[in-house]
Parts: sequence; structure tokens; C-alpha cells
Amino acid sequence: MAETTNVRHLGTDPGEVLPALPLDAWRPTKETLHRYAQIIGKIALAKGIRRNHWWHMTYRLTARGWTTVPLGSATDGPVFTCSFDFFDHVLRIATDRGSREEIPLENQSVASFYGEVTDALRNLGIDVTIANPVPYDLPDHDRPYAEDTEHHHYDPAAARHAFRVTSQVGRILEEFSATFSGKISPVQLFWHSFDLAVQRFSDRHIDMPGSVNSPTREAYSREVISAGFWFGDDKVPAPTFYSYTAPEPEGLSELPLLPAAAHWVSSGSGHSAYLDYDAVRATADPVGATLDFFQSAYSAGARLAGWDTRDLSCPGGITDPLLSTPIPGWAE
Repeated sequence: MAETTNVRHLGTDPGEVLPALPLDAWRPTKETLHRYAQIIGKIALAKGIRRNHWWHMTYRLTARGWTTVPLGSATDGPVFTCSFDFFDHVLRIATDRGSREEIPLENQSVASFYGEVTDALRNLGIDVTIANPVPYDLPDHDRPYAEDTEHHHYDPAAARHAFRVTSQVGRILEEFSATFSGKISPVQLFWHSFDLAVQRFSDRHIDMPGSVNSPTREAYSREVISAGFWFGDDKVPAPTFYSYTAPEPEGLSELPLLPAAAHWVSSGSGHSAYLDYDAVRATADPVGATLDFFQSAYSAGARLAGWDTRDLSCPGGITDPLLSTPIPGWAE
């Protein structure tokens, strides 16, 4: 069922750096797409080669949508990817043997999408079992995907528009990432929480008690400063930029942030820096304002945690000391 009455509230100016994305204007599509993304994310969890901090199961941005990393192994083929294409509005499962299957995103319930994904994988000779085929940390967490006929809204225009926002924000996060030479994650979309983020790490190991669940233990096994964006949800009902430091150093929430609209909020047992997406859109330089926010939050956390920010810095993505001075003929 299309949401044609609401799509007009989404920004449509192709010249906008950060288009409007009010949550209520595309909420039904978001809720369906989030569950689609979790289904494919759990396939990536099952078939990916495990990487530290779960980097094997997240999505990467493409020019047309979101994709898994290559899945499968040298001895457990075929190698395959699952890609959401928000121009053709299909999930495309492609293998290194040249075969592929396409599943439409429109006119599907979560249950029918789940069934078609299962059939497509079988047709491609891909053997995969999802350990917990139910939503993760969503209100219907006890309902199997195969039984979810409630979530069936997918408006192609709204989905493509939301993808454009993630594409633009992804470019800003890449620009922010380029200034850090230490251990850093890819810019990645996390399917469980539906946020786009990048994480900077120190080499400090974080000990957590055995009572902490495995996903959390792996995600936060090293000191980390995260920067990201989420679409909004019932708790924060508007698209928002965020940053946090974990573990949180004492006094973090007392330090200033940029721009003026940014602020600290209580988040779980600590604090996160928030900046309203629409506040950024209203500035003369949305990219600059967002970068200022991420940098101010990073600087606050890194300084209190004792990171060597000078050593970890690489302005413009350059670590080669020779490039700090002009080289004759370099630009010719």
C-alpha cells in the first residue's frame, strides 16, 4: 500500500544537501524496511566471515542502496551479496557463479518477503539457517518474520528518498573518518538499530562481566567514540545526529559542543551528544555544521579519555609527511 498522501511532506529538491525526512511522513515504510533489513542482516550474521565488532554483518552504502559485504567462504560457497536497490526497488541476491535472484520490495508483507528470500537462497544453492528469525529489539520481537503480515507498507518514493539521506550523510561521515588514522570502522548501516555510523577506537581493552550479553561485549571490547545518524523512533521522534564515548569519561557531558543547537542527553547509564537533523538543515553550511558537531564530540571524549589526538590526526586523509610540503611536478 503506497503512502502517496504523505510523500509530499518529504523534501524533493535535488539541490538540497540534506533533504527533509520527517519521521511520520514515511513511518510505515520505515517499519517494513527495518524488518526487511533485519532479515538480510541475520543472513549476513550467519554466512559472513566474522570480523571484530560485528563488521561482517552490517551494510555498506552503494550508489543505489545498501549492500552486505561478500558472504560465504572459500570452502562454503557460493560467495554472494544481498543488495537493496532503491531505484529498481528490489533485493538483489547475486553470486560469484553469475547467478542472481531479485525480490521486489513493493507489495510485500514481511512474511512474504521472508518466504521469497528463503526460496531465492535455496534456488541459488545457498544453505543458510537464521538462528532467531524474529525482530531484534522491536515491539513485535516475539513474532516470527514468517508470520508478520502487519508490516506491508513500502512506498518506493519514500524509500528512495530515505536512501538519498543516508547517501548524503554517508559522505559526511566519510569526510569525518578521513581525518583519523587509528583503528576505525567502515561507515556502516546497523540493521538492528537502523542507524548509520562510524566508530573510532583506541587500543584500550575494556573488561566486562560475563553477565553482559555477547553482542555488547564484542561491540565494546575496545574503548570507542562513535559518530552517527538515525532516522528517529518512538523515543527520539525525529532524525538526529549523535555521538558517544564508551566507556564514558567523567565530566564528558560538561564540555561544550558545536554548533549551538547540539546538546548532551542522558542515554542509558551515560550521555550522548545529539544534534537535530532539521537544525543542521537550517544552517548556511549543513556539511560544515555536521562536521563541527562530530569533531567537537570526538575532541571532548578523546581528550578526557587521554587519546593522543595529534598522533591520530591525518587532515585530508593524508599520513605521508612528504605531502605536507609541495612536491615539484606532483600536480602536473
